Amino acid sequence: MKKLIISLCLLAGIFFTGNAQKFAMVDMEYIMKNIPSYETANDQLNQISKKWQSDVDAQMQDVQKMYKNYQTELVFLSDDMKTKREEEIVAKEKSVQELKRNYFGPEGELFKKRQSLMKPIQDEVFTAIQEISKEKELDLVFDKSSAMSVIFTSPKLEISDMVLQKLGYSK
Repeated sequence: MKKLIISLCLLAGIFFTGNAQKFAMVDMEYIMKNIPSYETANDQLNQISKKWQSDVDAQMQDVQKMYKNYQTELVFLSDDMKTKREEEIVAKEKSVQELKRNYFGPEGELFKKRQSLMKPIQDEVFTAIQEISKEKELDLVFDKSSAMSVIFTSPKLEISDMVLQKLGYSK
């Protein structure tokens, strides 16, 4: 009976060892930094973002100037004029907030521009990772640059340079 149980345990161990999953690690941050078109796109996005932010800041300064003028002229204005000026200030502030949302919101111009510039590069990297995974018969590929808590990875598991080579950016 003992021999039967030991034999079954041994067979189960061999079975599970033979079917172990293969996995690898990539560093997406490292890969992206080594793709010149990604860096160019990132610089372009930063320039656009700075320009749009300066537009928003300039309009917000106009709102602040309108409010300061309103405060200094407050004692000389009639109730109707006060109401009219307050409405103008609130309307201008709302338009600035709308502009900011149009530029930087979740469905804003910056998001759309980022999608149009970055998505093709990311898709190309993803396709290269898939091809390498199929070639090496990998079951899982982890990104060690993401929020995942990876304390240590063996260099044997790292395939980031392979991905760069597949994309034509070999070091």
